[in-house]
Amino acid sequence: MRKYTSVPAITGKQLIALLIKDGWVNHRSSTHGQSIVKKINDRNVASTIKDSNEPIPTGTLGAILSVDQTRLGKRGLLLLINKYGLE
Repeated sequence: MRKYTSVPAITGKQLIALLIKDGWVNHRSSTHGQSIVKKINDRNVASTIKDSNEPIPTGTLGAILSVDQTRLGKRGLLLLINKYGLE
């Protein structure tokens, strides 16, 4: 399996699959995408990700990875990609 050292272009479907493997739960579908949630330190954290085969724009991906949403950051995303791979 390839080891990534920088964040590759990633689609919404790939990101959702990675987050589900990391313990996130697919909460509901909406017209904007999939709403996923995870309990972190007795608090439910949620994010909505467009369920698409198109690459997520860099700014949007940064917002999803921020402390306001998934709290992963680029480093956390790289750890998930290297652990589970991209489908």
